[in-house]
Amino acid sequence: MKIVGLSGSIVGSKTRTAIDYAMKKIAEKYPDADATLIDLSEYDIQFSDGRNYLEYEGDTGHVAKTVMEADAIIIGTPIFQASIPGTLKNIFDLLPPQALRDKIVGLLVTAGSPRHFLVAEQQLKPILTYSRNYGSCCSLPCP
Repeated sequence: MKIVGLSGSIVGSKTRTAIDYAMKKIAEKYPDADATLIDLSEYDIQFSDGRNYLEYEGDTGHVAKTVMEADAIIIGTPIFQASIPGTLKNIFDLLPPQALRDKIVGLLVTAGSPRHFLVAEQQLKPILTYSRNYGSCCSLPCP
């Protein structure tokens, strides 16, 4: 099983610390899993321009392909100004609409107040639901 821990910000340290802890626990509990950490602060990611994710090269191509090849993804995100970071949103934009179909996705949110859970509820869950259910509305094969 391929597991990706995605630290979705290029600033701060709390999300990275939380993802490091989660990845350590995964390695302890599932030593046979192929676990990879992607900290977006360590990569030079291009802005999405609508191309197929396979057409990107360098860090952008590497990150997109790694996420697409994963069986499970733990998405770590801080909450800034009641929103997810643009760097994380850009990762979702780089991927095809059905990117998360048949994947296990977990969220790890670091925030400054107890009410910030609403950001995950109102911004992340719709993106994840769309990417998991894209094309499942009919019996025709999806692209």
